[in-house]
Amino acid sequence: MSQLLRVQNFTVSSDGFGAGEGQSLEKPFGHADPGNLLAWAFATDHPPITRSEPGGSRGLDDYFTRDYARNIGAEIMGRNKFGPQRGPWQDHEWQGWWGEEPPFHTPVFVMTHHRRPSFTLSDTTFHFVDDEPTAVLAQAKEAAQGQDVRLGGGPTIIREFLDADLVDTLHVAVAPTELGSGARLWESPDELLDRFHRDVVPSPSGVTHHLLWRN
Repeated sequence: MSQLLRVQNFTVSSDGFGAGEGQSLEKPFGHADPGNLLAWAFATDHPPITRSEPGGSRGLDDYFTRDYARNIGAEIMGRNKFGPQRGPWQDHEWQGWWGEEPPFHTPVFVMTHHRRPSFTLSDTTFHFVDDEPTAVLAQAKEAAQGQDVRLGGGPTIIREFLDADLVDTLHVAVAPTELGSGARLWESPDELLDRFHRDVVPSPSGVTHHLLWRN
């Protein structure tokens, strides 16, 4: 069975933005409110970040959050998803937004023009790579040891891999909120219909799930 490159549970606004402007340490999503953008995922029984209180929805949205780790052996992300620093690394003590227990549980390949040494937190090892998408995907597939590779974002990185025709499947949740500016994934999901089949599934939470797979 071939290894797939999968986009999973990636959320954009109704006008196609996956993050706002002005990202900082205090505001990982820039001017976007993650409480609005990601409310559908945080409300599930298996949210992306563990809640202090138990409970949550067990419907369609929960199915997608539970599916997040299924058969994933490595992740690729852009530097902006890893953290807010730009240019040469000023502080190697910074090890991402997630603390000592990152939610990935696999090798992670961070695409950046400024390399730094790999490091491990819990069961996640971060590697910093300065290569083209095809080369990074080859490294991630080798590390995944036969499992699939998740393309975690942000929007700019996903577009790079789409433009290189490397993405096999996408699950994108469209949230009922507008951002107006920021990092855009698409003007419209219809842009991908020349290469992908698509199912559109509305959720009671208000988001609309777009499921796309290669023609």
